[in-house]
Amino acid sequence: MREMRLKKREVTDPGILREILEECRVVRIGAMDSEGIFVVPVNYGYDFYLGDNADRDQRPGKEYRLTLYFHGAPEGRKAEEFASAPNVAVEMDCRHELITGDYTCSYSYAYRSIMGNGRVTQIISDEQKRYALSKIMEHMAPDASLDFSREMLERTAVFQIDVSCFTGKERMQKGQGR
Repeated sequence: MREMRLKKREVTDPGILREILEECRVVRIGAMDSEGIFVVPVNYGYDFYLGDNADRDQRPGKEYRLTLYFHGAPEGRKAEEFASAPNVAVEMDCRHELITGDYTCSYSYAYRSIMGNGRVTQIISDEQKRYALSKIMEHMAPDASLDFSREMLERTAVFQIDVSCFTGKERMQKGQGR
């Protein structure tokens, strides 16, 4: 993974990365098929692991692993492309706020984001589907009761992205600091 140009904006603290994962509500998945590049915004759930056994193709010294879960239709452009070419890019962002400036080109934007690459696979087993759908609901609607009927599991495609490398980035308002 390419080194970040503005190192002062890079987020490496696992606690802040977890905050970003929790605050964001949509992950945008980028892929490419014979029609061109496309981006799909989806709600998601996640597992974020820390520790010695979590390091899987991360940058040296980064011992965390990220798995994203989402669901959708079992057919169509997205499902077809994920089955034939599973390499994808991911992006999520939050804390959007305009930074004003003294002149036009000094305006900017405050945000937090995560960007990365990974491989998407469709989850087949009902047990794994229930787990992934539970993670989505835990993130999106933590107080909702869960009941995954057999019929619903059969007609819903559930996917996971094993994020092989990612970076966190943050731009804060003037005068704010970590």
